[in-house]
Amino acid sequence: MPQAIAETVFDVLYLGFALITGFTMLFKGRTGLAKKLGCMAVLLGAGDAFHLVPRCYALFTTGLEANAAALGFGKFVTSVTMTVFYLLLYIVWRDYFQVEGRKGLTVSMYVLTALRIGLCLLPQNAWLTYRQPLLYGILRNVPFAVMGVLIMVLFAQESRRTEDAAFRHLPLAVGLSFGFYLPVVLLSGVLPVIGILMIPKTLAYVWVIWMGWKICANY
Repeated sequence: MPQAIAETVFDVLYLGFALITGFTMLFKGRTGLAKKLGCMAVLLGAGDAFHLVPRCYALFTTGLEANAAALGFGKFVTSVTMTVFYLLLYIVWRDYFQVEGRKGLTVSMYVLTALRIGLCLLPQNAWLTYRQPLLYGILRNVPFAVMGVLIMVLFAQESRRTEDAAFRHLPLAVGLSFGFYLPVVLLSGVLPVIGILMIPKTLAYVWVIWMGWKICANY
């Protein structure tokens, strides 16, 4: 029960922050950039809710394994929305730094997005089971990780080139999110306690949203 209470409080605070901040930027933002940042935050919160709400319910009732189907479906939804989140982050990068051209890079990001979502749709993922195959967990995260690396490199390069402070720490936030997330993908099946790393991973995304919120104050 203490775990259920602690997780639920954390999840409510996180989802509330992501959705309220996101909708505020989306509907009150004065520019396209502000609305894109708002859409990112709303997508993040709404997608995570599909997994976190059933998880909280499971912890207070019959347990995680008994609610495997709901949790698995939520995990699938989150996987897709997180992929689109990174595509939107790439679009924000182009908009914020006023990047022109580089069509090959844009095509690559869309191909990686489609590949990741396509891999998530494969029935071999066995989303509705309690323990999904590790192989497909790795495969579907390969294009996702490549997207993350590209985002880190692109924001780091442009922030350095333009001496921009607003997104200076975004590569670190994205790097931390993957650093906490990948061990969960690889080891949670044999070491469930490692799932606690999802908390700092979530906080890294809160940091990204906060960066967007501060930028919106000037747009």
